[in-house]
Amino acid sequence: MSDGDLRAFYLRYIDQLNAHEFDAMDEFIADRPTLNGEPATRDDVIAVQKADVDAVPDLHWELEELLFDGDRLAARLVNTGTPAKEWLGVAPTGASFEIVEYAIYQVRDGRFVHMTALHDAGELLRQLTR
Repeated sequence: MSDGDLRAFYLRYIDQLNAHEFDAMDEFIADRPTLNGEPATRDDVIAVQKADVDAVPDLHWELEELLFDGDRLAARLVNTGTPAKEWLGVAPTGASFEIVEYAIYQVRDGRFVHMTALHDAGELLRQLTR
């Protein structure tokens, strides 16, 4: 995929995430990707995404920066939301969060085969428990 194709692919992926359209993930995620360095299935990835949105119904990903290196891409996103259920061991308090996420992907045959995401969990918990 060219950089332009990867950009369009990733923007469609983020649009589907923000629409909480998890049935569309077959288009984006390989059958057996790695997730944060561990072997997984597409269903595993979707289960994580669904659990996050179940706890944070307004969870939103805002793309700030996108870089390409061959079949790999790196994204800097801002994640926002207000938990409505217990999430990450924290009961909902009405507090919202805004944190930066860094994500690295490898795309093969038009789908993610490696997916890694990192965010400041300490900052997230600080915002939710203040």
